Amino acid sequence: MPQIFKIGGYLLYFWSNEEDPLEPVHFHITDGVPTKDATKVWMTKSGHCLLCHNKSNIPQHKLKKIMDIAEARHKFIVDKWHEYFKEIRFYC
Repeated sequence: MPQIFKIGGYLLYFWSNEEDPLEPVHFHITDGVPTKDATKVWMTKSGHCLLCHNKSNIPQHKLKKIMDIAEARHKFIVDKWHEYFKEIRFYC
């Protein structure tokens, strides 16, 4: 479970056992133990975040702030993805 970074008490991470074929660039968010089903956010090629689902039930105002920070760090996240998974595909 590669950790990307923390924002407050929230951990942004990749799930290390992704599907085959590999899903497009995305990350998970949790304030507890990392799981495959934690809140999932897609990264777009243009640098935006798209919420896939919020199964961690992160309050909307906190989730927006986390996604804004992730958008500002888009290149860092995509580079970490490529470093770990060795390929890049985007949802859109």
